[in-house]
Formats: sequence, C-alpha cells, structure tokens
Amino acid sequence: MSENKIFKRDFSMVIIGQIISLFGNAILRFALPLYLLNQTHSSKLFGLVSAVSFIPMIILSPIGGIFADRINKRNIMVILDFSTAGLTLLFSFFLGKTDLVILVIITLIILYGIQGAYQPSVQASIPALVSPENLVSANSAVTLVNSLASLIGPVLGGAVYGFYGIRPILFISIICFFLSAVMEIFIHIPFDKKPSEGSIFSIAKNDILESIRFIKTQRPIIAKVTLFIASINMVFSALIIIGLPVIITQHLGFDESLGNQLYGYCEGAMAAGGLLGGLLSGILSRKLNIRQSYILLYLCALSIIPIGTALMFTLPGMISYIIILLCCVLMMAASTIFSIEMMAYVQTITPSHLIGKVMSLALCLTMCASPLGQALYGYIFELFHASLHLVLFTAAALSCCIAYWSKKVFAKLKD
Repeated sequence: MSENKIFKRDFSMVIIGQIISLFGNAILRFALPLYLLNQTHSSKLFGLVSAVSFIPMIILSPIGGIFADRINKRNIMVILDFSTAGLTLLFSFFLGKTDLVILVIITLIILYGIQGAYQPSVQASIPALVSPENLVSANSAVTLVNSLASLIGPVLGGAVYGFYGIRPILFISIICFFLSAVMEIFIHIPFDKKPSEGSIFSIAKNDILESIRFIKTQRPIIAKVTLFIASINMVFSALIIIGLPVIITQHLGFDESLGNQLYGYCEGAMAAGGLLGGLLSGILSRKLNIRQSYILLYLCALSIIPIGTALMFTLPGMISYIIILLCCVLMMAASTIFSIEMMAYVQTITPSHLIGKVMSLALCLTMCASPLGQALYGYIFELFHASLHLVLFTAAALSCCIAYWSKKVFAKLKD
C-alpha cells in the first residue's frame, strides 16, 4: 500500500465518524440558539447567551489538547460522542418543564465545552494517521467533511425546524452522536502512553506551561498569528454569528417559519463556501503561498459591504437575502482556505509530542475574543436596529485594518 495514500482504513473511519457526529452537532447548534431567538425576540439576550456558551470551548480547548497528547484519542472521541447524545436526551426531557433561557444556556455551555475538548483529539490524530507531506490534503479532507456536515445540517435542520419545531431536531442529533460513538470504537490511532507524575492538575499546569514556553521561546510567530486571528474573530466572525440570524429572521420582512428556513439555507450556503474552500485548498495545496494569506482576510472583510449596502437601500427582502447568500459563499471559501493554511503551518512547525497541546492553546487564544464580540454585537444590533448597515460598514473597515496589519506578520512565515 502506498505510503502517500491518505484514505487508509483508520483515517477513513475518522472521516466517516466526523461526518455523522458533525451533522448531529450542526443541526443542534443551529436549532438551539435560533429557538431561543424565536422565543425571546431579543438580539441582546441572543448575543449574551451565545457569548456565555462559547466560553467553555475556549477554556476546555487547552485541556482537550492535554488529553489528546496523553490519552488515546479514539477513547476521547467515543466518550464525548456518547456524552453529547446523553446531554441532548436530557435537554429533550426538560424542555417545557423548566425555564427556557437557563436550559438553553446550560445545554449550550456543556455542548460547546464538549466540542472544545473533542476537536483537539481530531486535529492531533491527523499527523498520526497520514504522512507529513499529506498534512494539508488531510486537513482539507477533514475541513471538507466539516463543511459538508455544516451544509446539509442547517439546510435539513432549517426545513425540519421550520415545519415541525425543535423536538425532531433533538432526536436526529441523539441518533447521530450515538452512531458516531459506536463506529469510533473500531478506530485504531497510534498512541504511546507517556509517563506522568503528580496529580492531574499538576500535569495540566506543566503541559500548558510547556506549550507556552514552546510558543514563546521557539515559535513566537505562532503568538503573533493567533493575536490577529483573535482580532478577526472578535470583529468579523462574531458579527456573522450574531448578525446573520438577526438580520434574516427579524429585518428582511419574512414570517418566522420562512425566516427560520431561509436562515438554515444561509448556514448551508456558508458551509458550501467552506466546502469550496476545502476543495480549493486540496487542489492548490502545492501552490498556495502562506505569506499572501492576508489577501484572504481582505476578501472576508469586503464580503460584508454588499450586505450592508442592501440593508442601507432597503432592497426587497428576497433580493437582500440572495446578496447575503452569495457573500456568505465568498467569505467562507476565503476563511476556510485561510484556516487550513494556518492549521497545516502550525502542525508542520510543531514537534509531534506537542501538537495537541500547542494547537489547542493556539485555538484557545484565537477564540478568546469571540465571546466579547458576540455579546457586544448582540447589544449593538438591538441599539442600532434601524441602521444595521452602519454596523456592517464599520465591521468591514475594522476587518480591513486588521488584514493590512497582518501582512507584516505573514511576510515572516515560511512555506
């Protein structure tokens, strides 16, 4: 069997498990926040809940990286998928029997926390299953799966949710997580158990400090890259997370059921853009120049402007919606190529025994500003509900400034 072959048995099973698990995750993370927004009609509360829910993912990502380097990655995936199935089952049981806001907050907090601990295991397993020269292509495959699940999940979820409500979404998610966990039991990921001394807290502390020392003393460029990515997440990504559901369901003139379905299709359009970006990354993996990645950030920033223009001139709802769809495809294609390049770069310059910890720490740093951005946008969208185009134009300008600043950082990266 060729050493350069990517889709060997275990990597293929990881991919299949990701398809099933991410599909369940996609429809669940689509439906729960939207259900809350429909019930409360408050963008401020929507932004605040989204921000609070996101924090556990940030906190648990480094811990997930530690576990990924010290525990069999397959076991982590299995346990967390079973746990997510159980969490969703509990939510369905308590729905309608307790305060909705509290129930959604608790469920999303645990869900995002599980996701924060889960993804480092997937990312850290890639170098163990493919050869170094195939890292970009393998990451592209994982991203394609993520995008495919995110494409089908919200589209199907939007249709099911629009016609039948939240409960069918919950049952579909439970089945997906359970099937994924069962299938992952049969995956073999190479694992060398490392000797450890002391309590789990001292191990976690030492591992995090080791990752920080590596970034600080040997690869400070990682810290610089994560800093401006955190800025982009706060200004650009948080805008998309909070802004799109608010704009589509509350500001384009659609009734609630149709608005929910159209938002699902919009999430699908973003996933299609991610799918396109993943395909282009795989096809052009040998030709991409990481020093020119700042151009991708410019494309993301400029994609906001047509949406703001449509809102400024109060175009008919469906025309504005089509403009939003096209912009979403563009921004997600560009951001996906960017993410794949960054992930492969960090994997390439990091020793294998540190990959899980360093990548999860870098992910944590890039996400740390997102909750602040989501909470701020929730408040801003409610405050400027009559002139949302000003919010979008300001975000586009700030994102362009960050892209311009990043150019100097990327110039120091090596292909």
